[in-house]
Parts: sequence; C-alpha cells; structure tokens
Amino acid sequence: MALAVIYSRGRSGIEAPLVTVEVHVANGLPSMNIVGLPETAVKESKDRVRGAILNSRFEFPAQRITVNLAPADLPKEGGRFDLAIALGILAASGQIPTSQLDQYECIGELSLGGELRPINGVLPIAIEVRKNHRKLILPKDNVAEAALVKDIELIPSVHLLEICAHLAERQLIQYAYSEAVQPRSDIELDFADVHGQYHVKRAFEIAAAGAHNLLMLGPPGTGKSMLAARLPTILPQLTERQAQETAAIASISDQGLNVANWLKPPYRAPHHTASAPALVGGGSNPKPGEISLAHNGTLFLDELPEFDRKVLEVLREPLETGHITISRAARQVDFPARFQLVAAMNPCPCGYLGDASGRCHCTSEQVMRYRARVSGPLLDRIDMHLDVPRISHEVLRKGSPQGEETSANIRTRVVAARNRAIERSGKANSALTAKEVKQLCLLSEQGHQLLEQAMDKFGLSHRAYHRILKLARTIADLAESKDIEVNHLSEAISYRKLDRRS
Repeated sequence: MALAVIYSRGRSGIEAPLVTVEVHVANGLPSMNIVGLPETAVKESKDRVRGAILNSRFEFPAQRITVNLAPADLPKEGGRFDLAIALGILAASGQIPTSQLDQYECIGELSLGGELRPINGVLPIAIEVRKNHRKLILPKDNVAEAALVKDIELIPSVHLLEICAHLAERQLIQYAYSEAVQPRSDIELDFADVHGQYHVKRAFEIAAAGAHNLLMLGPPGTGKSMLAARLPTILPQLTERQAQETAAIASISDQGLNVANWLKPPYRAPHHTASAPALVGGGSNPKPGEISLAHNGTLFLDELPEFDRKVLEVLREPLETGHITISRAARQVDFPARFQLVAAMNPCPCGYLGDASGRCHCTSEQVMRYRARVSGPLLDRIDMHLDVPRISHEVLRKGSPQGEETSANIRTRVVAARNRAIERSGKANSALTAKEVKQLCLLSEQGHQLLEQAMDKFGLSHRAYHRILKLARTIADLAESKDIEVNHLSEAISYRKLDRRS
C-alpha cells in the first residue's frame, strides 16, 4: 500500500485538535516533503524519523515520500508528530500492517536511535482521545499524566520497535489504565503558624469560602505574605472537572504538570517585575500566563503598587469574565482564567504610615501618589480590603492563650460553606451573575436601607453593590444562615475599606 493514514493531535491553546497524518510513497527521485503548515521543529522531523527508522533496522524507502498534516491551516509545532510520521512511512511501505491503524492515535518525539521522548500537553490529548474512543500510543514517561483521564486505553512505549511489534501483534504492549491519584497533604504550612491577626484570619476564611478577591494593607513584616501562602491550605479540593481544566493548562505550559498535586488548587505568586504577557499569556505561539496557571486557584500579587500600572490593568477583564483571549495576526487563542486574586501592599512608600513607632515621614501627596498606582477600577473588583497591623511582642511570642486554630479546622468550615453555595447555585458565591444575585441574595427592608446608606456615604459603584451582596451571602453561609441578616451585611460592608479613601 502506497498510502497510509495515522491519527495524531496538535495544539491550539488548551485544545488538542485532531491531526491526520497522511503518508504517500511514490516512485521518483528519493525525497521527503512535509506539507500542512509545519513549523521548523516539524520540518526537522524528517531527519529524526529517517535516523530512527534506519537504526531500528527497518528500510527507509528510497522513493518520493510526501507527508501531509491535515488540516492544512492549523499550525503544527514541536516533535509530537515524529512517531506518527514514522509509523506512516513504515505502513505505506508495507513494513507494518495497516488493518488496525484507525483504532489508534499516537504522539511522541523520536530520537535518532528510535527511543520515544516525552512531550508537553498530553492531558488535553488524552481527554480528546477518550471522546473519540480510540487507544493512545504515547511515550512511557507521559503515562502518569495521561492516566489522570479515566476510561482510556493507553499503550506506553519506550521504542519504535516496541510499537511496531505491538501493531504486528507479535508482542503486545500491556495496557495501562487510569488509577485514582490521592491528594498529598501539605504539612509545611498552617494557619496555626500565624499568631494574632484574628480579624485577618476571619477574612481569609470568608474569602476561601466564597472565592472572593482580597487586598491586604499594612506595614512590612506583619505577615501579609505568610497569610497569603497559607490560603491554599484552607481551600476546598478541586473537583475532577476543575482539576482537569487546571492540569490541562499546566500540561501545555513550560513548567509541566505535577501529577501528585493535581487535585490541589494552584497557587501562583509572580514577582512584581513580571510583564503583561507573562501575566496574561502571549507569544507568537500563545502560551498561558500566570492568571491562567492560577485557574481555579489563587494568584498572589505582593507589593501591588510596584507592578507596572499597564500590567495591572490587564487583570480587569479576566477578573470579570474568567477567561482571557489572546489575539495574534494568524490565530486567536482563549485561555480560562477564573482565579482568586490576593494582593498585598504597604500603606505608603516607606511602609510605616499609621505604625505606632512613628517612623513614617511621607507627605500626604506622596501617599496619594503611591496609592494611585493601583487604579480605582481595579480596586473596585476586589471584594475585601483589610488592614494588617503590627502585633505586640507578647502575642508574637506566646500566641493565643487558647492556641492558634489550625488550617484543618478552618478548612472544615470553608468546605461546608462552599458546599451550601454549590447546592444552591452550582458555583462559588463570587461567580454569581447579576440575575442570580437578585434571586439568591435577598435582603430585609432594614438591610436594603443599610446598604443604600453605605453606597451614598462611601460613593460605592453598582459593581461594589453586587460584590457586597455576594460577600454577605458567603458570610451567611459560614453562619449556616438561610437568610442574609443585617450583621452579615454590616460585616461585608466593613471590608470595603479602600472605597472610603482612607
């Protein structure tokens, strides 16, 4: 047979579109051409494939070989098509049987000796292969990641010869099935390590229960970064669907996927020198940025005013929509980015405004200019604004007389409150739409009057109005209350500190 068809997968954002590898071997001067919008790494695969075939003791056809990667308008990148091209050449030249090739999809980069090397982005591929009810041939080093997808038949291999023997049914490769991955407990970080700051811990509990955005304001050394780093220890475990979404993003990124932690909400803390493309994603072949890597988890921005203002402004849209669209001349890619923003900043340039030591000598103009680095529209999208003051030496040394509460205890309450929200609306309270807020965040007449007074007094926007209602709904869920009481609403309003221009 002079024509062989092999199925593989490309990459477009976090999607893995089907790529049909068609190999035609015809009479003519010996040559090998790859068509179908291949990038440099794909064009170079002809040399890797030739070496792998010859070193595996197969015959490389001394004929005219044409490899078509369809669809032709989808850019092809990397070495993921090496295995499919090699199998196509062997099948088209009659060296391996073709009867069962339509049951498989294959990915993997080949070495010159025929060994299979792992690739990035295996999880999205495995998800799509399961939908098409095919078997997936892949490098053995990628099996742990692909096995996170249930009910898929995997054929792990380390060499081209192994796969050819399997396809010829001379020596079948043992199938690998998915196994449940147990979440690994994190015993290094705990809220019990933080002495004092009880009102801040309360705010973190509320933020975790409703996935609300949070901003901490306080002098250096008061525990802002320490508190933020412990937020993941009280967050609910990801559902399987959420975990697959998050893991798919990590899989296609340069950092790769840590299978042991795939059920844990991600935590990202980029440095304030990060550029806008690093934060939201980009590049000629768009890759996910920090906000997408934090999808279904936490994005912590320390020293918030030190970030470039243009960089911070790009956060406004994904904070509202939960996704980011990156447009280039040749293509457009959409990445999910529903993250919980936690930020920290000093009250003034020197950091000691309001501190009892009286060390601050910043003028009111300097303070105003410093805080103006964070725009009002961005602050308006942050549900909770917290003061994190310095604690006394006695509290720092001894902690609470009753002992500091552990993350495990706080997490129990958080999970219970989040479950109430899920049962009610199918989502965390922070993700409620305006229509759902109107239906699920009902207030008494006294509550309406209180909220209207707060809006007039502090000049709150309509967005802040809805965010206060969502926050009050979460506080009521933590209190196991069906209705939003006035005290729940009062607490929610108290967290809009920076709206008061203080």
